[in-house]
Amino acid sequence: MSDFFQNGIITTLHNLSRRPTEALQQDLLQFSAQRPMALVLPCLYSELQHPALSRILDQLQQVPYLSQIVIGLDRASEREYRHALAFFSRLPQPHAVLWNDGPRMRVIQDRLADLKLAPAELGKGCNVWYCFGYVQATGVADAVALHDCDITTYHRDMLARLLYPVANPQFNYQFCKGYYARVAENRLNGRVSRLLVSPLIRTLKKVSGEHSFLSYLDSFRYPLAGEFSMRIEVLKDLRIPSDWGLEIGVLSEVYRNYSTNRLCQVEVADTYDHKHQDLSSNDETRGLSRMSLDISKSLFRKMATYGAVFDQATVRSVKAAYFRIALDLIESYSNDALMNGLHLDRHKEEHAVELFARNILKAGESFLEGGDESPFIPAWNRVTSVYQDVFADLVAAVDADTREFGPTSAQDRAVIG
Repeated sequence: MSDFFQNGIITTLHNLSRRPTEALQQDLLQFSAQRPMALVLPCLYSELQHPALSRILDQLQQVPYLSQIVIGLDRASEREYRHALAFFSRLPQPHAVLWNDGPRMRVIQDRLADLKLAPAELGKGCNVWYCFGYVQATGVADAVALHDCDITTYHRDMLARLLYPVANPQFNYQFCKGYYARVAENRLNGRVSRLLVSPLIRTLKKVSGEHSFLSYLDSFRYPLAGEFSMRIEVLKDLRIPSDWGLEIGVLSEVYRNYSTNRLCQVEVADTYDHKHQDLSSNDETRGLSRMSLDISKSLFRKMATYGAVFDQATVRSVKAAYFRIALDLIESYSNDALMNGLHLDRHKEEHAVELFARNILKAGESFLEGGDESPFIPAWNRVTSVYQDVFADLVAAVDADTREFGPTSAQDRAVIG
């Protein structure tokens, strides 16, 4: 059970009473009459082979209040797309699978590329962006949630708690971020958030001075959580990064567009675990190494938009100050883990901090050189102003793919292996 403390400038909604899932779902079912809800699930085809996604579907089958589920499917052949349609057909809610690698979607992608509006690179950000476009195109939902497909500790109350703040008509929130403790298998996890993001934010406060944006980011208990929800109008102006800066980028966008009293965070689970990324110390294009580079670059770029000035000396100061702050935090986390009977490997923690410090320096130098930029994907209101039929084309492509490749018999629909 969490504390009730409100810190920072973002409202925190805690899990204080262990309210039963059924009671939350009953409230959401009532809210859905006024505010229909959708869920977006971005996934790789390979995730269909892992038990986590199947368990997520088991839980979603028991959710009565969703009006729509939109699945974004990446890296799938025609045969794999057919399998995905059968795999997801067990969902009782109306749902659609966007075959992002299919020929019909590629026609839309090529048109967007011709108009200089296509995502710069493939990945989760691109997947989410197309799903958000489809949600707007169908006009079904007034509130939408997003979470990953590799959550091994998933339970349907996570979704209920995530959607509640933006679905309740008595609340005024436009955007909600989920948070939780990254504890699983008797280990304290969440290295990138604990050992990179939090100390880097505090470092930038020290080097660049107090700034409302840094105070805002520091108010989130788990800024890298991939679970968030929002009112549908947020999607129109939301620019999404296409790299590993997705979560920080989304937080920066809602900060740009909304007053902080319209934003909140909610505790969605006591503990949480998902597929772990390798540190990838020797390959900055993969794993936590790439993630730390992308996140650091996004923070340098964002602070520059608020007038922060960086040069070689400043970047080196950021790296040095970060290293000291992060090492001090390891001591705090080690003590916390020990008191709770959890395992924490001090050597691996310090090795991660050393890698993150090097990547902060690389990210700062890349920013100063002005190259290697990963721009935001354009907001959908900009896209629709140029490509006015894009929503109709999205719906038509998904419908045609489903008709052509979808299960045609009960036996086909039963195939999920």
